Amino acid sequence: MDFASNITAAALFQQVLVGLSRTTILFIVSSGLSLVLGVLRIPNVAHGSLYMIGAFLTYTIAAAVGPGAFGFWIALVLAPLGVALLSFAAERGLFCHLYEREHLMLLLFTFSMTLVFNDLVKLIWGSDYRSFTAPGFLQGSFDVFGLPFPRYNLFLLLIGPLVAFGLWFLTNRTKIGKIARAAAVDREMVGAVGINVSWIFAATFVIGCYLAGLGGALVAPTQNITQGMDHTIIIEAFLIVIIGGLGNIWGALLGALIFGLTDSLGILIWPQFAIVFPYVAVVIVLLFRPKGLLKSTW
Repeated sequence: MDFASNITAAALFQQVLVGLSRTTILFIVSSGLSLVLGVLRIPNVAHGSLYMIGAFLTYTIAAAVGPGAFGFWIALVLAPLGVALLSFAAERGLFCHLYEREHLMLLLFTFSMTLVFNDLVKLIWGSDYRSFTAPGFLQGSFDVFGLPFPRYNLFLLLIGPLVAFGLWFLTNRTKIGKIARAAAVDREMVGAVGINVSWIFAATFVIGCYLAGLGGALVAPTQNITQGMDHTIIIEAFLIVIIGGLGNIWGALLGALIFGLTDSLGILIWPQFAIVFPYVAVVIVLLFRPKGLLKSTW
């Protein structure tokens, strides 16, 4: 069977754009995971649950404020902040006492937090799915070489570079970013010069979890909001972090590009097995670059 027989240049370009918009969500979530992993050395399995909570908070806030652009923007601002506050309470109350423990214990602890967060979601929102509609100016589509392309996907394409630039600025041009990078290399030396490493870790953890909440807020209008939406994203995020380089934010961007584009192009080339394409790409990358595409901070 010739799978490429019906592929046109317009369809290919459209799927690339769709893949790039999906890359935005994957990068935002994965960069937060990579930041926490790189600085705190915590494989935060609960990251996906925070993404889910961000989506549910977006729905709740938008429903409380009211439909339309105002409710959308308010929810997009407040939902990730709500996730950040929740993560701050978890970090100060629990995580800060465990930084010196073995990675396996940290992994098990974050997994237990996933169960707690899932029960919290079930207690507050129940088991039914929720849906959230983007405001009117982001609904509908426009033509790309005669094929429809959703307006909301274009919005995601604009958000992605802004987040990437913001992360670059934070890690390279701010004092807290430079200290966090130093702590990732030698936390004992950073503490020896009088810097409170614990609060640097807290700030890093909160920023990483804020990005998970932001990813959940941005994905809310594109799919049903339900329990279990955290499972797929955390698997994908860990794979992206691994192929990009453990703790490397720009590796997360590169990994998200690979994952998003192969997923989108797989739908065009072989729809029945499209889900396999990103994982095949991961296997190929790890065969040739077992430590990831870019330098790992571990």
